Amino acid sequence: MSLLNGTGDTGVKDYTLVRVCASTISFITLAFFNILINWTIVRDARLRCHARFVLVFHLLVSALVYFGFCSVFYLQIYLDAKPGASICVAMVTVLITSASNILLTITAMALDRYFAVCQAMRYDSVWHWPWLVGLLTWGIALIIPLTLFPKTDAAISPNGKCGQEQLKKGSINKILLISVCTVLILYSYVRILFEGRRLGVMNRRNSVACKTIAMHGTQLAVYIIPNFVNFVLTILEGKGLLQPGTKDLSAVVNFAFFSLAQCFAPIVYGLRKEELLEQVHRHFPCFSRHLKAVLQWTVRGRTPGLHPLPSRERTFTSQTLMSLELHRTSV
Repeated sequence: MSLLNGTGDTGVKDYTLVRVCASTISFITLAFFNILINWTIVRDARLRCHARFVLVFHLLVSALVYFGFCSVFYLQIYLDAKPGASICVAMVTVLITSASNILLTITAMALDRYFAVCQAMRYDSVWHWPWLVGLLTWGIALIIPLTLFPKTDAAISPNGKCGQEQLKKGSINKILLISVCTVLILYSYVRILFEGRRLGVMNRRNSVACKTIAMHGTQLAVYIIPNFVNFVLTILEGKGLLQPGTKDLSAVVNFAFFSLAQCFAPIVYGLRKEELLEQVHRHFPCFSRHLKAVLQWTVRGRTPGLHPLPSRERTFTSQTLMSLELHRTSV
């Protein structure tokens, strides 16, 4: 996901083709796991009433929409198509909205964990309507494209093409949104770390907790870093410190690498939650064995196998980060 995805007209179709391929692969992968994970969340009453899993649902849907329209957008550039102004503004609006919503959803996920750990007594009152939170993030995300294209004709280039230059509009607004969300995310996780240390949960001996925090940080990084990379590349090119060809190549590599990373980040994040993984096993037993094998190192470390925890040994994670197991605590 990159709000600052415009790299200028490279004149090299290979770069555009790379973007098409990366977006399509990410879209197909996310489509499969959207069915697997989101169907499970919707079917299970406990999961669909819990903000932690509802936000995973919205994150996967947002990523699916983003990469789906990315594929279409770059494909029409590759084919030198000339869509009408209305079609162009629709594509750009959906792209910017879905990208913004991914960032807002990740911010909401961080705030959800903050309230669960640091403000546990207020958690139910704040996150009582998790589905409305998802709708709210979509509404806020729609503000940026609506302010960028007050007129439909403004979305189309003079040559009649709908190109990457359309995605470069409103860079200041996008950077402001990214910066605010980044500050909120960092604040939430810093407070969680301090609270975890105070409770004795976060320590070097708790390898599972440390690995979980590292996974959270990795997921946040793969969504935030590419935006700042594109921003820095644009600044360097503007100051003449970077040749246009080098900048375009760097932008394409940045897009392809982080697109695949962004595709798998919410999948791993969601399936690491044992409650969700157990329900996936119930609804899709043919896939669960392979998923458990892949995710075993992120959930159990060196413990062989992944078995459902007895209900008396674990409380459902509606209030805290921790899933409690005998003689072991994980964040």
